[in-house]
Amino acid sequence: MRTIDWVDGAVELVDQTLLPDKCVMLRIHSVAELVDAIRRLAVRGAPALGVAGALGVVLADGDSAQIAELRAARPTAVNLAWGVDQAATYVPRGREAVLAAALRVRDDDIAACRAMGERGADLLEGDRLRIMTVCNTGGLAAVERGTALGVVQTLHERGRLAEVLALETRPLLQGARLTTWELARMGAPHFLIADSAGPYLLAKGGVDAVLIGADRIAANGDTANKIGSYALALGAERAGVPFIVVAPESTIDQNTPSGDQIEIEDRGADEVVAIRGVRLAPEGTRALNPAFDVTPHDLISAIVTDQRVIRP
Repeated sequence: MRTIDWVDGAVELVDQTLLPDKCVMLRIHSVAELVDAIRRLAVRGAPALGVAGALGVVLADGDSAQIAELRAARPTAVNLAWGVDQAATYVPRGREAVLAAALRVRDDDIAACRAMGERGADLLEGDRLRIMTVCNTGGLAAVERGTALGVVQTLHERGRLAEVLALETRPLLQGARLTTWELARMGAPHFLIADSAGPYLLAKGGVDAVLIGADRIAANGDTANKIGSYALALGAERAGVPFIVVAPESTIDQNTPSGDQIEIEDRGADEVVAIRGVRLAPEGTRALNPAFDVTPHDLISAIVTDQRVIRP
């Protein structure tokens, strides 16, 4: 199953807001529909957003205002703007050239995820590895296989995976809803844990590596990823556990010198005070909701891309 693709003149994507209860494919025919899907996280994950951006330019049919709106739909994830730019370059050559460019972005992502899985698995030592991860970085965050969870899948296929500890990932529970769904589908042993349990379990020992994805990597290696990643990095450093970022080369933004310049999206109070429409906090409760945090490069053991391993 592909998370996102071009099928019969439209963008087809999994509506991730409905998982794990049901798996529904949406058909997107306009930029407005695609922007809505991106903003409400029906499609999410840096690589998938890059492909969505490229395919969205096809839907824009040369309209620069629609292309600009699509490019700005989510500010932290650099891959969205990157994907838009990859396809928009071909607008003067016509729709078929734009479509061909967008499909190259899709195909390159599939190849990149497989390469990251192999490179990441080669980097890790040991035969029965216990991996901790946050958010969702599997095929649902890409086209196929994924980034950090792609490494997990490769380890599992090689018979080197003992189990995965997946953080639930508040406030939208991508770990609980999506990562566990993917791990179950691949038959990988796993436990779901509360976000706040991650650093404690690292301190207790028995975790061999923390693997995360990335929404933007600054030129100096500072990495923006789902909120909760920084706490795991601190816990991993104290415990002496490798903390490894897995992301395609396109996620590295040379125009952003350090994490201080990364815009962090605040998604508003509703996601914090309620879960899937069920209110948790009293009416009128205010909430802060930074969707991402930034892990400084000196807390990162390695960055695995589709092209290389970087030691920040």
